[in-house]
Amino acid sequence: MMKPIDIEVVQNWLDDFTDKYVYVHVETTNGAYSSHFDGKAFNVGAYVRNAKVSFEQAKIVEANANSYRVGLKIELGWIYSEGLTDYEIYEDNKLLLAGHDELGRLMVALQISETPFD
Repeated sequence: MMKPIDIEVVQNWLDDFTDKYVYVHVETTNGAYSSHFDGKAFNVGAYVRNAKVSFEQAKIVEANANSYRVGLKIELGWIYSEGLTDYEIYEDNKLLLAGHDELGRLMVALQISETPFD
């Protein structure tokens, strides 16, 4: 069950994954619904699944009053997600962070696990 982000809980989970090889899923979309509201709009998105990485630092910070951003410092750069609003711990200690808009639609997701995602 997803809950509003508790920054301390999420930071503790991020710290637990630090300096280990983990699998990361990152997804973002403005959804197919964007073009329904604006005929000039087009769909955008990004999707990466089961990228095996190790990060040396992870940080969650409040981006604004309603959302958070997470940065994962990997050897040659960063993995970054912004607009996160909710989290859930599920299955074998998998962390799911998601950002939903005011209508509850998924806008961004970041998942981290020590085992690959199905």
